[in-house]
Amino acid sequence: MFEVTVAPAQTVLDAEPAREPGAYQALVREIGEDGACEVRDVFWSETCARLQSFRTLSLAQHHGRIAREAHSLKGAAGTFGYVRLAVLALRLEKTAERLGDAGFCDLLDLMDAAYAAARAQEPEG
Repeated sequence: MFEVTVAPAQTVLDAEPAREPGAYQALVREIGEDGACEVRDVFWSETCARLQSFRTLSLAQHHGRIAREAHSLKGAAGTFGYVRLAVLALRLEKTAERLGDAGFCDLLDLMDAAYAAARAQEPEG
């Protein structure tokens, strides 16, 4: 018989950095400092609103919308190198249809924490 050890989801998540340090500089090289700064400001604003919006939606009634919003968040977070937030958004996108209310709330709490960690690691600019 095989023995399999599965790492708890939080342990795997903690292994992901809140922010990939070189992602913003790559964006600056592509679109310039002013453009990158503007786009990042929009990302922060939209992400904050999106995270708040998730908490107002009924999972049972809006799982499709939640999955679409999570997909958008995953892409935007990935663009800026917010790895942990992108991983959590992917998890929400893939599980929204079968996720229970308690799991949904727990996942939203993790996403809020990932957002806060990314903000805390973000250099001013």
